[in-house]
Amino acid sequence: MKALDYFEEILLFITFLTITLITFANVLSRNFFKFSFSFTEEITINLLVLLTFVGTALGVRRFAHLGFTLIYDLVGKLGKKIIIVFSSLMGAALFSILLYYGYEMVQFQMKINQTTPALGMPQWILSLALPLGAALCLIRTIQVTIAEWKSVNKQSEGKEGEV
Repeated sequence: MKALDYFEEILLFITFLTITLITFANVLSRNFFKFSFSFTEEITINLLVLLTFVGTALGVRRFAHLGFTLIYDLVGKLGKKIIIVFSSLMGAALFSILLYYGYEMVQFQMKINQTTPALGMPQWILSLALPLGAALCLIRTIQVTIAEWKSVNKQSEGKEGEV
């Protein structure tokens, strides 16, 4: 999974750098030359979608997602496992739906040869952010589920040994 880790981090870096440079160039152009690059909005919005999804996958991988742990902390091993399975199934369902419909959207855009309004490039290239990001999130959800399951087993083994 190290290769996937590096892929996510490099993709995030390049995407954020590109958004920053394009936006900065557009601000300079507007202020100094009174000319705006209209196509930059198109690129920036689509890159923000990619940034959001890949960032979400990274957050899931690092256990940085928000959580309400009051109930989880109060229940025993079985309760924790039920919560892990339930929350993981809900996350996996969400990302699977996004992956499926993202793939369908890309296929449709390819079929009708849809292009972007400002640049005239194939829209499906930019729309790949949705299925790619959803796939990364799905992989990370499965990875975190396994890690959390193992963690609950280790914790319960440690408590049994303390008796």
